[in-house]
Amino acid sequence: MKELTVLVVDDDQDIRDGIEIYLKNEGYHVLKAENGLEALAQLEQSEVHLIILDIMMPQMDGITATFKIREELNIPIIMLSAKAEDTDKIHGLSIGADDYLTKPFHPLELMARVKSQLRRYTKLGTYQKEDSLVEGLTLHPDAKEVRVNGESVKLTPIEYKITELLLKNAGRVFSINEIYELVWKEEAYNAENIVAVHIRKIREKIEEDPKNPRYLKVVWGLGYKIEK
Repeated sequence: MKELTVLVVDDDQDIRDGIEIYLKNEGYHVLKAENGLEALAQLEQSEVHLIILDIMMPQMDGITATFKIREELNIPIIMLSAKAEDTDKIHGLSIGADDYLTKPFHPLELMARVKSQLRRYTKLGTYQKEDSLVEGLTLHPDAKEVRVNGESVKLTPIEYKITELLLKNAGRVFSINEIYELVWKEEAYNAENIVAVHIRKIREKIEEDPKNPRYLKVVWGLGYKIEK
């Protein structure tokens, strides 16, 4: 099996080196960067399968770096931050991160999240053909992408997973908790805002008019569905 590469981005050398030890013990190849600018340079030179990214860094912070990364890549991003407020978590997820961990954290919890994100990312392409279940909206699992009228749409791994779930079950209404538990693979707790943020971002990418969606619709009091 091909060795998976994790990029660790943090301005604290002790944190970078500590995370590197645990990642190498799990068999991952590790790259390191001190800030967002160095991270972008690493991504241009090397194939990376997951990024562990601190928010507060000099020269280029994690938020700005995530925006730039998402212009080209859909690889999983786990954000690290000293802030624990829900609004900071939601903001991090809304701009393209796939998971969020508050400092200080237990290294084994971080490793569990790394494994979970990589497992989802590397197994997204299990279907062998295009799924065209809704007119104009197609799923291409091998490429891990969704196309609208033939045009590829750049989705984050979490956005792709939500779209895949709803598209492969077009017409069925999923509650917020169902979406969270099926996509994040953990018990839903205060999931409303997190799911709503991702739904909004998906609509902005797949809908011609996000305020009057053709595909991804809310069923008030029940949840969300993709219209057949």
